[in-house]
Amino acid sequence: MKTVYKAQLLQKRKWRIRKKVTGTAARPRLSVKFSGKHIYAQAVNDDAGSTLVFLSTLDPEVKKSGAKSNVSGAKNLGVAFAAKAKAAGISSVVFDRNGRPYHGRVKTFADAAREGGLQF
Repeated sequence: MKTVYKAQLLQKRKWRIRKKVTGTAARPRLSVKFSGKHIYAQAVNDDAGSTLVFLSTLDPEVKKSGAKSNVSGAKNLGVAFAAKAKAAGISSVVFDRNGRPYHGRVKTFADAAREGGLQF
């Protein structure tokens, strides 16, 4: 019962954030998802409904660095995602923390993406 309630609260936070945060072709939405084992990040153009850049800890190049769903993995993935986004021509994004509080892995990922050259 408690997990159902927590999941409902998370979904409400996601909806509340998504009302305000939208991505365009010029400035896509950087959505980040943390599961128990992996981290997934994507740049989304909400106007066209398409994903422009996607990267996760399942990617072979990121997997070589030993990235997992922890703070050091978030830092590795943030830098790698920024490099891939810059190669695709994306320089500024709108950050979507996906309902999670802005600390720990989320903050580390965002800081690493900023260090990699993305503007939030």
